Amino acid sequence: MKKGMQAVLGKVDINRDLLLLLAIGGLYSLSIFLSNTFVNIFLWKQSEDYASIALYNLAIYIMQPLTFLLAGKWAKKMDRVIVLRLGVTGLSLFFMTVLLVGEEASRFNITLGGILGIGYGFYWLAYNVLTFEITEPETRDFFNGFFGLLQSFGGMIGPITAGYIISKMENYTGYTVIFSISLTLFLMAVVCSLFIQRRKAKGNLTLKPIIRVRKENTNWNKVLHAHFFQGLREGTFLFVIAIWVFLITDSEFALGTFNLIFSASSFLFYYLATRIIKPNMRKKAVFIGGLMLYLSIYLILFFRSYPVLLVYAAIIGMAYPIIYVPYFSISYDVIGSSWKAKDMRIEYIVVKEQYLNAGRVISILLFLTGIAAFDPDTVIPYILAIVGAGHLMIYFFIKEVHLTRIHRDESKDDQAMAKKEITEEKNR
Repeated sequence: MKKGMQAVLGKVDINRDLLLLLAIGGLYSLSIFLSNTFVNIFLWKQSEDYASIALYNLAIYIMQPLTFLLAGKWAKKMDRVIVLRLGVTGLSLFFMTVLLVGEEASRFNITLGGILGIGYGFYWLAYNVLTFEITEPETRDFFNGFFGLLQSFGGMIGPITAGYIISKMENYTGYTVIFSISLTLFLMAVVCSLFIQRRKAKGNLTLKPIIRVRKENTNWNKVLHAHFFQGLREGTFLFVIAIWVFLITDSEFALGTFNLIFSASSFLFYYLATRIIKPNMRKKAVFIGGLMLYLSIYLILFFRSYPVLLVYAAIIGMAYPIIYVPYFSISYDVIGSSWKAKDMRIEYIVVKEQYLNAGRVISILLFLTGIAAFDPDTVIPYILAIVGAGHLMIYFFIKEVHLTRIHRDESKDDQAMAKKEITEEKNR
């Protein structure tokens, strides 16, 4: 296996832990791509209530940052591999619970969201840390490249396969099959994690200095505000668009096709963006990508049909790479050049996640307030037009960031973290 991978990707020093981490990441990506979108539809078919779906997502984005805090603390004081196991075990527990409650899942929407948020929090914090500890500057490009191939593969085949299976089976049988496959994949990830070498740590999670340093480090302050506005769009858009596609088509296969077009478009443009967008082009690219994302909203607000939604999928598939590739690179360059970045990278990541999820929570609270006060079909387009400006707002913070040159190895570390961000967004 090593020789085959080296023949394709060049000569690199591939160790067992690196392969296991890749396997876990690939299993995670495929499982999430198979099921994540369809959990929202599964709940919608049972409740036909926007509030129920919003509360499920709200629970995710409340528990995820809280778990990130706990996971960050444990990652500083105990074996990081145990934290990773907690993450994949939590994600396995989520799908196990969905299967157990079955057609009553909408009654347990907040509980399910909370379990998934806990799983996400443990998993991503540990995966971030282990990426740095298991890979070296010489193997990081290989790791990022091969991981990108795995998640792109999952993004291509996962949603369309799930949509096809669900659409061909009666009632909720297809959902049971897909969730069972996802559970199996996560159980396999748990098994893989048992073979990763234990990595003990000593230290304490100290967030206050990282929060206080915002006053002196304007770059860091701007990045945090940008992540809040990123979350402002994501909180609502991550579930409303999927529901709209399903309502217009009444077909899970149509939703899978929507995701296939998005994934294919983003795969192509991530490839192009990483090669075309140079450091001196980053801020302009962030503006162009943000503007494309915002203007594309009006396409689906004024012309709500399935063909238009497919065009929308292709456009946002282009826009996300154009904004995310330079935006995440700038964000992690800022972290890499900040006070005690090498020793306190976990603290920086945890604080950044709090701002991102705060934006998501505010977005969903605004959504819930809107649909409680007005007719959902009337108010939702206005909510999307407001929160949809979040990614465009990113530019107005990022354009004020001014970076100095940082050490090459630290820059490679930051690129690895940026790759994680891109992967997580595509997984969603």
